[in-house]
Amino acid sequence: MEIEILGTGCPKCKRLEKLVYETVKEMGIDASISKEEDIVKIMEYGILHTPGLVIDGTVALSGRLPGKKELTDLISRNK
Repeated sequence: MEIEILGTGCPKCKRLEKLVYETVKEMGIDASISKEEDIVKIMEYGILHTPGLVIDGTVALSGRLPGKKELTDLISRNK
């Protein structure tokens, strides 16, 4: 599984990144996690508001922080 956090470095983007690492670890999932900060590349995903979350090439969330349960559900759907 590949998970990408989209964001330019704002506090919400950093919080999402931390939350993703914590959730993946708790779930025991083997995932490659990366962060994209280049605004041009972020816009290629059609994201207008950060933070954004991309799971296996598909935008799963944008413009807000998910709760822990929602993030767990998003990741579980894509296992």
